[in-house]
Amino acid sequence: MSIPMIRASISRSLSLSLPFTLSSTDESFSRRKRQLSCAPSELNPVRSEVSFRVGTHLIPHPNKVDRGGEDAFFVSNYDGGVIAVADGVSGWAEQNVDPSLFSRELMSNASYLVGDEEVKNDPQILLKKAHAATSSIGSATVIVAMLERNGILKIANVGDCGLRVIREGQILFSTSPQEHYFDCPYQLSSEMVGQTYLDAAVSSMELMEGDTIVMGSDGLFDNVFDHEIVSTIAKYRDVAEAAKALTNLASNHSMDSNFDSPYSFEARSKGYDVPLWKKILGMKLTGGKLDDITVIVSQVVSS
Repeated sequence: MSIPMIRASISRSLSLSLPFTLSSTDESFSRRKRQLSCAPSELNPVRSEVSFRVGTHLIPHPNKVDRGGEDAFFVSNYDGGVIAVADGVSGWAEQNVDPSLFSRELMSNASYLVGDEEVKNDPQILLKKAHAATSSIGSATVIVAMLERNGILKIANVGDCGLRVIREGQILFSTSPQEHYFDCPYQLSSEMVGQTYLDAAVSSMELMEGDTIVMGSDGLFDNVFDHEIVSTIAKYRDVAEAAKALTNLASNHSMDSNFDSPYSFEARSKGYDVPLWKKILGMKLTGGKLDDITVIVSQVVSS
């Protein structure tokens, strides 16, 4: 079962080890445990099957609260678990197109197709089929991660949504943003000029019980440094609380004009800065980036 999520200011915590149901207003989930047979591994003589425990939170751009923002995401308990985020490209609003429609339909289609026999636990093929099924005008950056019961995580990413894998207080893996140029990311689009699933950056790795995956739209990674992500995750045992804390931290940074954010740091490295006379006075371009902020925190647990 898959659950597309598109509401504003949502916080959820759930275990993906068993089938479950979710209403748009439920804040709690019942959990049960099931004993599963262990699978052999080259790293461990006997290894338990694993799945995700997931917490989510979303805060829309301050000017888009009434519309719920333009990010969308879904979580699924298919196999070990599937998580995904899509960020609608806001430039479409200049053409009187609601940017949220494309991202929401893309995630809805992906959630429906996650168990399709042609997908076969391949996030790149899932992007292919979900994109082909999306009829809304617009475009979106998107990332999908699929966990197999044996601990193999597969990732496909188009654009600047991102993912971090944290193990024992260290970042084990990071995705890299794909951009045509500064602030113009790769994107799946309704138009022929956009990217396709073939342009996705594809990765895979073996996860262990206790690993934490932080996935988010660029609203997170433009405003929160990796070391802040690691330190924030370390403070919380509950994944929903961790997701909420990261989202709130990103939101606070985004509204702080004096914060030297990852976004302002990148802008300066690309040649964007304050006028020369301000530089002479020792000033520089600072501040966070106002945006929709979506965060999914997933912990790998034994099924």
